[in-house]
Amino acid sequence: MIDDIKKTLWATADKLRANMDAAEYKHLVLGLIFVKYISDTFAARRAELSTRLRDPSDEYFYGDASQEDIDAELEDRDYYREVNVFWVPEPARWEAIRAAAKQPTIGKHIDDALSLIEAENPKLKGILDKRYARAQLPDGKLGELVDLISTIGFGTDASTARDVLGQVYEYFLGMFASAEGKRGGQFYTPASIVKTLVAVLAPHHGQVYDPCCGSGGMFVQSERFIEAHGGHLGDVSIYGQEANPTTWRLAAMNLAIRGIDFNLGREPGDTFTKNQHPDLRADFILANPPFNISDWWHGSLEGDPRWHYGDPPQGNANYAWLQHMLHHLKPTGRAGIVLANGSMSSSQNNEGQIRAAMVDVDVVEVMIALPGQLFFNTQIPACLWFLAKRKQRKGEVLFIDARNLARMISRVQCEFTDEVIERIAGTVAAWRGEADAAAYEDVPGYCRSVQLAEIAQHGHVLTPGRYVGAEEVEDDDEAFADNMQKLTEKLGEQMAKGAELDALIRQKLGGLGYEF
Repeated sequence: MIDDIKKTLWATADKLRANMDAAEYKHLVLGLIFVKYISDTFAARRAELSTRLRDPSDEYFYGDASQEDIDAELEDRDYYREVNVFWVPEPARWEAIRAAAKQPTIGKHIDDALSLIEAENPKLKGILDKRYARAQLPDGKLGELVDLISTIGFGTDASTARDVLGQVYEYFLGMFASAEGKRGGQFYTPASIVKTLVAVLAPHHGQVYDPCCGSGGMFVQSERFIEAHGGHLGDVSIYGQEANPTTWRLAAMNLAIRGIDFNLGREPGDTFTKNQHPDLRADFILANPPFNISDWWHGSLEGDPRWHYGDPPQGNANYAWLQHMLHHLKPTGRAGIVLANGSMSSSQNNEGQIRAAMVDVDVVEVMIALPGQLFFNTQIPACLWFLAKRKQRKGEVLFIDARNLARMISRVQCEFTDEVIERIAGTVAAWRGEADAAAYEDVPGYCRSVQLAEIAQHGHVLTPGRYVGAEEVEDDDEAFADNMQKLTEKLGEQMAKGAELDALIRQKLGGLGYEF
């Protein structure tokens, strides 16, 4: 049911977009969905309180109060804040916005509503994108969008509402990433990749950090992991940073709607030159930095203490990201990073020396090769790096080749199934020797644990395919003969059909006067 709702909403919203760029339109749609959600959850809490204040058996019972007294009591902000519900002033409530949907001033009405919401909720200050009055939509389209989003029913149950919102939000983020093409990937990492990072790292406590957090997908998957494993969100502190101002706001909204406490820094900013968390040493780091960016360097970064393993090349930030993560990792922490495949083997401009230094001091834990076509925005092959300062299995690196484990979900994109993600996470857990994990074994073509000395012999190249070997294939002559016979028969059938079609074409052309 929810899948049908998501598809219908997207199809209608995309149609309303007309000629507006998806990158701009995204913020209008997601901002309105956010306002609808907080307004619905506010209305649900208000209705619940109204009932409870009149119930003599309830702790909130307000005695023989008049309706006027009840209405005044319902204005007490503490009732809402204690259950993590945002206070929504009356002019900003969805009914008021919808009532103004057909007016030419609807854009200004929405901007004013967002300002009122920010003023009442300090946690939201500066993160609601007030761009509706200047939106370049044809006349009436913004009002139609308001009417469309009015059809999203979040219900009265808080957890159900949050789940519906999360699914709609995530679906729209993914569809906008696809619509935007290359630029879309700046803020969206495919869910199956995030799930893989989270499953391997298991970030269930302490400080979780993403230095290029996009729309906050890493944090949302971490939340789901914690809840699925019986943990408590209060055991985790979220830290992030994002350079793009509008994407930074998206991340804040994405976390706020889920009731997750977060610190995304005072403002959007470049992670290298305006590090918002200089003193942070995290238990877990998850990140999908932009691949191979060449314009990251600034003179102020010369001699930066983060470059512990060597100066990263000024024309490629991959090894700057890796060293930034290690710098911000606790001695007992772990990091998981998505990078372009070239990072595993490049030897240009000091990259080979940095990689060798990292391997030799034993901070590289697991390397995973990923399939192509996982991302909306690039066909560059990617990999996962897992780093740890105190590895459970010292002197070895686990290599996993997952290039052939994905399934296609469209003509141009693939993903890992949950079963594949569980297999990968289980392999890593077994290799680490974690409690309740199975015994680890090398599997030709899939995984192998390799000593550092062997990696050094290969020039510190970390490409899994170099180490895991080929998958074992049974030598079955009967199976080969059987397959060969079937293929031969199939070929014969197709050649016969081809001859029939050739004769028919000649006959038709002959009827038109063509000679052969």
